[in-house]
Amino acid sequence: MNDHADEPAAGAGTGAGARTGSASGNGIGDGTRAVRAGLPEPVKNEPPLPGPVFAAHFHLPGEVTGPYTYGRDTNPTWTLLERAIGELEAPGQDVDTIVFASGMAAVSAVLLSQARTGDTVVLPDDGYQALPLVREQLEAYGIHVRTAPTGDDAQLTVLDGARLLWIETPSNPGLDVCDVRRLVEAAHAGGTLVAVDNTLATPLGQRPLELGADFSVASGTKGLTGHGDLLLGYVVCRDPELAAAVRRWRKIVGAIPGPMEAWLAHRSLATIQLRAQRQWTNALAVAEALSDHKDVTGLRYPGLPADPSHKTAARQMRGFGSVVSFTLPDRAHAERFMAALHLVEDATSFGGVRSTAERRRRWGGDPVPEGFIRLSAGAEDTDDLVTDVLRALDVAGTGG
Repeated sequence: MNDHADEPAAGAGTGAGARTGSASGNGIGDGTRAVRAGLPEPVKNEPPLPGPVFAAHFHLPGEVTGPYTYGRDTNPTWTLLERAIGELEAPGQDVDTIVFASGMAAVSAVLLSQARTGDTVVLPDDGYQALPLVREQLEAYGIHVRTAPTGDDAQLTVLDGARLLWIETPSNPGLDVCDVRRLVEAAHAGGTLVAVDNTLATPLGQRPLELGADFSVASGTKGLTGHGDLLLGYVVCRDPELAAAVRRWRKIVGAIPGPMEAWLAHRSLATIQLRAQRQWTNALAVAEALSDHKDVTGLRYPGLPADPSHKTAARQMRGFGSVVSFTLPDRAHAERFMAALHLVEDATSFGGVRSTAERRRRWGGDPVPEGFIRLSAGAEDTDDLVTDVLRALDVAGTGG
């Protein structure tokens, strides 16, 4: 149990159905689970997925009872989405799911609800580019931060005495993978909680709670919802006390999703298997096409048998994700490549049905070369996508 956890504030509720034993257990496939996840019991003449509930307050005569009281605490549209995500992240298990306005809201809620002044938190030093900002904020609160790379399970070397270990696997944008089971075993032996950022893998590609983690955290903006039209984050955990602290943090800071975003996210979940299968197929095909290209170095994709992370990824992942990373000779070469693409949009983020790519160094927050490209394979026809990427490389290589 979490010694730092606080009880929810009066009237906060636990969120109707926020703690769910999934009706969709392991006896059905991911596609069936996805299209049914979180749906309420059918009612004659009612829609299978009720529309979004827009309410700041609910009728509340007399004593404060029932699941829905005030819009910052709970909302029926969140409840259905939380049930759905819980069913995907941990089929057949009793879990708590808490949805947030963004992935970073979810990240912050876990870290800042579990760590206190004087505690130590271990972060990856090669993860999402906002983590250095998180480190600065943690240190401003008197929380000690240690970092180590994702690859080779290097975080084990700085784990001693930590309150919380934060894992990002595969890492973004470098696509290194660590052995989650190994890190969890070592962390728990020392009383350390473990959170895994599952954004890149999605619940179909990896299930951190089944690997022993205390928290599975992700940005739902990306592969989970897959259309590039909403911001969302979530936290899933088995321990009700840990979840209560996270939910209390959401109440305090108000980092809540709008009902329309929550409804759109739930609608989008129905196609996650269809999207993911095509994206993973396309990512592998692109990676294979790049593997012997003369202008490409530093190619990473965990699904490639030759990738340094492949053996570890194959043991714990059920799919290798949509993202491929590689390096072109220099900034100018990379920018020519980006300009020559027809099917791949020059945009940040990843996991969408339309392929995207970017020269990642343009943001300045990642320790990558000037020519580093992060490409997210979408749901286009595989041959069309590979042809577009190879043609753009040819154009970039000629300097025009």
